[in-house]
Amino acid sequence: MYPEERRQAVATLISQRGRMSVADLSATFGVTTETVRRDLALLERLGHVRRVHGGAVPATSLTVTEPGLAERDHTRAEHKDRIAKQAGSYLPPTGGSVLFDAGTTTGRIIPELPSDLDLSVITNSVPIAARLAGINSVRLHMLGGRVRGITQATVGEEALRVLDVLRVDVAFIGTNALSVEHGLSTPDTDEAAVKRAMVCCANCVVVVADSSKVGREHLVSFAPVHSVDILVTDDEISSTDRAKFRDQGIEVVIA
Repeated sequence: MYPEERRQAVATLISQRGRMSVADLSATFGVTTETVRRDLALLERLGHVRRVHGGAVPATSLTVTEPGLAERDHTRAEHKDRIAKQAGSYLPPTGGSVLFDAGTTTGRIIPELPSDLDLSVITNSVPIAARLAGINSVRLHMLGGRVRGITQATVGEEALRVLDVLRVDVAFIGTNALSVEHGLSTPDTDEAAVKRAMVCCANCVVVVADSSKVGREHLVSFAPVHSVDILVTDDEISSTDRAKFRDQGIEVVIA
């Protein structure tokens, strides 16, 4: 394989898997680690990848921007529908308590609630609260605070004060990005603080995230991966990433 062909193959592999280590690339392409580092340096200058400690990620993986709710709702919608349906099996039994983080995947779990399931539900999502308000079997608690327009989620001290004294059976958490190294992450510091408090107040943390989030890293990490009990994702996650999460004690469920 010519160097140009190898570099193209390296960039393609990193794009597909989300993150590759120097050691793995060296073994995959049968070249020295020094050659891999030179390849990654060139690919970074060309804007194809970004180098991180021990390897590289796609150039689009490290970002501080986030799309609006409407745009995210239509992105990988079929994957999110399957994930939400599978996640519904982790709802607590009747009389239990559940927390729904704001997000387009978490919101899809609401139709999976059995009509006769008596639940206390807490959420910081305006759209989720609106859908739950008409369900008689649900005792709905809406977290207060400032509403972020881009996610329609409440954030701030008011929400954090309530979460600080809560203990719920199950929390369904969404994330913009997920990697073993950076954990669960999101672009906004205020939203990260609320998500962090949600993870801390739950007996069982169920993360719902399609495979495009895996291997990506956003500005603010709000939880390490070992704080996750269950990851519900789609069948496009690589076997390598699946094994990494399982090594961290996470139950990986494929929808």
